[in-house]
Amino acid sequence: MQVVLDAHKALKPVPPHTVSPRQARTGVTAKDAVEKTLKDQGKPVTPEKVAKVEDRKLKGAKGEIPVRVYTPDGAGPFPVVVYYHGGGFVLADLDTYDASARALANQAKAVVVSVEYRHAPEHPFPAAADDATAAFQYVQKNAKEFNGDASKVAVAGESAGANLATVVAMRQKQDGGAQPVFQLLVYPFVSNNVNTPSHQANGQGNYLIGNQDIAWFWGNYLGKDWVQNKDPNALPLKATPAQLRGLPPAMVVTASLDPLKDEGQEYAKNLKAAGVKVDVKNYDGVTHEFFGMAPVLDIAKKAQADAGMALRKAFSEAPRAQQGMGGSGMTEPVKE
Repeated sequence: MQVVLDAHKALKPVPPHTVSPRQARTGVTAKDAVEKTLKDQGKPVTPEKVAKVEDRKLKGAKGEIPVRVYTPDGAGPFPVVVYYHGGGFVLADLDTYDASARALANQAKAVVVSVEYRHAPEHPFPAAADDATAAFQYVQKNAKEFNGDASKVAVAGESAGANLATVVAMRQKQDGGAQPVFQLLVYPFVSNNVNTPSHQANGQGNYLIGNQDIAWFWGNYLGKDWVQNKDPNALPLKATPAQLRGLPPAMVVTASLDPLKDEGQEYAKNLKAAGVKVDVKNYDGVTHEFFGMAPVLDIAKKAQADAGMALRKAFSEAPRAQQGMGGSGMTEPVKE
């Protein structure tokens, strides 16, 4: 992990909170650090192969929603993963998180539909959640267009994308719509509390994301009163047990050096307390954004394989998973 952090530092990143959103979007990313690490090691920078990649646009309530569709080897129809990238609702795009989408397609043996949603502050809450929900609904209703199985559609996301994934599940439940069969929540960004022990230990800006950046993200997404916000559709950790009860099974991934570790684990506990089946995996010695670093981190390969296994299991149990929640699949930390 340290070699990636060193590569990131060598690229002279500018903390997002010190510049405008427009400037921050041109800044150094974790993907850039991975590519520099590969080049420094004399290795090729080549994306993981999948059978097919196609850019499309879906119809949303407020205009077209760009998506990128990754299809694995095989004949299909495949299960489908609707995936939402990270970036604090402000930064990043389909390209930034391309590696994660490719890995999930191969590991889960599923079509992955990676969704580009509107960004704050130009489009504050609930724009991203609206786009995320519209994309899920379109894919679920039109799965055949993607060579997908409409009875086996999951949601997944990293960081802010994990927020959107679980918000989609909550909204579908609230509205009586079709539920995803599973939630893959990778270091979910679900709380506006920046004073947890993991924020204090890991949020000083040494591990790719700092507490000031986190506050900046929330301010852009929720506005100047973000600290007082209690809307569970923006902050899932604020959801009541009744609002969480009946959500689909979940896997929550956390990283030991991530400021968001505590809120991710607390959200998993809240889901469990509401009767949702939850598998929690904490990966030691890694930071926020590690999940997409498989080309240079073996533990990221392990996390991707674990996620793929969880998705495959959920797809194989889809009819039962939608009906029977409850119990816990809590696990021990995973060490590199």
